[in-house]
Amino acid sequence: MGSSMDFDQLVEQLETVFDEAVVSGTDDELFASGYLRGHFDLVVAQLEMAGETQPENIMPALREAVHKTRHELSPADQAHINNVIDKLALKATNGNAA
Repeated sequence: MGSSMDFDQLVEQLETVFDEAVVSGTDDELFASGYLRGHFDLVVAQLEMAGETQPENIMPALREAVHKTRHELSPADQAHINNVIDKLALKATNGNAA
């Protein structure tokens, strides 16, 4: 979709967001990143199994997976998770942007 980044490259880029949260994130960022990492890994595996490895499929699939489990989260936790999703979306859009 106008990007030269392939699926695997984007997965690696987005994984750095989770890694950064472990190293330097607040407790809330660490929780949100851990919660999302499980969803992220599952979404990536499902897309790979379905043969839908276009980079633009990752964020919509992740948002949908998280939306289905919103009832598990408090409003505050939802806000933290949305912040991490926004970071992931920004990184997905901008490539090397921090």
